[in-house]
Amino acid sequence: MKTLVLSTTIALLLLSGTYLQAQTAKEIAYKVYNRKAPKNGESDMTMTLINKKGNKRVRNLHQFFIDLGSIEKQIMFFTAPADVKNTSFMNWTYDEADKEDDQWLYLPALMKVKRISSSSKDNDFMGSDFTYEDMEKRSPERDNQILIGSENLNGESHWVIEATPKEEGQYAKRKVWVSKSKSIPSKIEFYDEGNELLKVLTITETQLIKGYWVVVKQEMKNVQKNHKTVISLMNIKVESGITEEKFTQREMERGL
Repeated sequence: MKTLVLSTTIALLLLSGTYLQAQTAKEIAYKVYNRKAPKNGESDMTMTLINKKGNKRVRNLHQFFIDLGSIEKQIMFFTAPADVKNTSFMNWTYDEADKEDDQWLYLPALMKVKRISSSSKDNDFMGSDFTYEDMEKRSPERDNQILIGSENLNGESHWVIEATPKEEGQYAKRKVWVSKSKSIPSKIEFYDEGNELLKVLTITETQLIKGYWVVVKQEMKNVQKNHKTVISLMNIKVESGITEEKFTQREMERGL
């Protein structure tokens, strides 16, 4: 379920130095990017922000997604607490490898939908440890990859890949552990421009729902700030009959 699992953090892989490694890394990348997924669905979501003192702020959301073949669309609505209620976010992912995702944010206080520019995608998403770029479904073609090898993680065999962006971005590189059995990354390390570890994404729970592997709980920790965000999905429905009309700026303004 690519969009349900905040796909921006999931499809990060590709190419390496030797021909054999490059082919293997590319195959792994596209297994992640194109893994079996439903055509549409929805779920409830909680986003828990935890600071270095252990204090928590919990935000509730509801999200929808649809895969139209050449484009995938996701829309999410904040339902609580009051300070973020009726805020909405929409992401469109295109098949074209060189085309960035389109993103929009609706803030009810401004009563206006704002398009997220490329230069703003390194900003935090609603105060969380995810940036707008992290919310994208990143094409494998945007990175160069090296297949480092194979490791066991939590008793499961994983490929380990190092990905560096072809164009300058907010991360110098990413190190990704991909489950061989599920084609889902279980862990991603994000390194800053100084090549220091900045953030770690850990997938803590997956479920097999109607034949689809779904990430239902994940944690993004900023190790430099000692702050983390935990995202959990509940009441997941796949093939629920959501139509394309749901994914518009008008719907963002209208809300749930």
